[in-house]
Amino acid sequence: METLGRKTAIVGVAESDIGRVPHKSKFQLSAEASRLALDDAGLSIKDVDGLFTIISTQGGEHSSMLMAEYMGIRPRFTDSTSMGGSSFVAYVEHAAAAINAGMCEVALICHGSTNISDRGGRAGPVSSKTEVYGPMQFEDPYGISIASSYALAAQRHMHEYGTTSEQLAEIAVATRKWASLNPKALMRAPITIEDVLNSRMVSSPLHVLDCCLVTDAGGAVVLTSMERARDLKKAPVAVLGTGESHTHRMISQMPDYTQTAAAISGRLAFERAGVSHKDIDVAEIYDSFTITVLLTLESLGFCKKGEGGPFVSGQRTAPGGDFPMNTQGGALSYTHPGMFGIFTLIEAVRQLRGECGPRQVKDAELALCNGTGGVLSSTGTVILGRV
Repeated sequence: METLGRKTAIVGVAESDIGRVPHKSKFQLSAEASRLALDDAGLSIKDVDGLFTIISTQGGEHSSMLMAEYMGIRPRFTDSTSMGGSSFVAYVEHAAAAINAGMCEVALICHGSTNISDRGGRAGPVSSKTEVYGPMQFEDPYGISIASSYALAAQRHMHEYGTTSEQLAEIAVATRKWASLNPKALMRAPITIEDVLNSRMVSSPLHVLDCCLVTDAGGAVVLTSMERARDLKKAPVAVLGTGESHTHRMISQMPDYTQTAAAISGRLAFERAGVSHKDIDVAEIYDSFTITVLLTLESLGFCKKGEGGPFVSGQRTAPGGDFPMNTQGGALSYTHPGMFGIFTLIEAVRQLRGECGPRQVKDAELALCNGTGGVLSSTGTVILGRV
């Protein structure tokens, strides 16, 4: 596994229209991003023989068959593993393994969602007419929302380590500063720590500006072997190390509210890449909530457990800081179509190619992406390198 990723490269990335896009379906958004990513790589849909995606329908189906049918792809390798927002980062590991095993040559990872147009999501107790099956029957009837699940973790971290709302707000403010440099970001107006603290409380201690956006969007990433990548349109970005894991599904079953599965996936990614934390030039960390970032940074080992608050203070992760993070504006200010992991990959590749204009991190050679899924349930970590 140590040399698996070094034989594989990301060769194309793109996003679709983002924001509120009521005239396009989730299939259209995914296909639009896929076409643009393939064009970015100098490839066509006919080259794709590996498909990695989740398409969620009203019937609850999650299947790459739907997306393949829509785009006219007949893959010889396919994967619809569902780990929430971390799925697409984990797919990089799956695609690299499939390519290196000769099971496919060109892998397409794609996703599309119409979360805001569909008014999807779960904001409170389920209806008394709604039937809930499986383990979620023990939480859903009591109104455990996604926001309140993350708030539980935030409250616990504050209780154990003295973390403050001001420290969480540092993350939102820094991320907005990056968004102000990205013309595609939906929220670009400057905010202050006081703005975050004065914004509406959603689930204590999380305010509205501690929470991600809800949008429509599609994203796509194309991978192939390093040998083939060298002959394509743009310089390849090497997949150096990967890791994935999950620790629970329901928030009540989380083993430790102050540590995520990134403690496992991150360790694997660093070991397989053969690099250290100090080598990372830019980090793209799933920011569904500000507390997600804090827990992830600690779990990945960028700081010790309980030291996430001081680590992000002083706008350390903002433009000009010594730890550039979420440089496109993140899920807090750029876009969040329900599952954000694929957008961490898109931005990391662009940073390593030097394509980010005013938000470009100087001399970026190594990037880390981390996706989080469920309620701090699953993670995927990928370390990428400039060739």
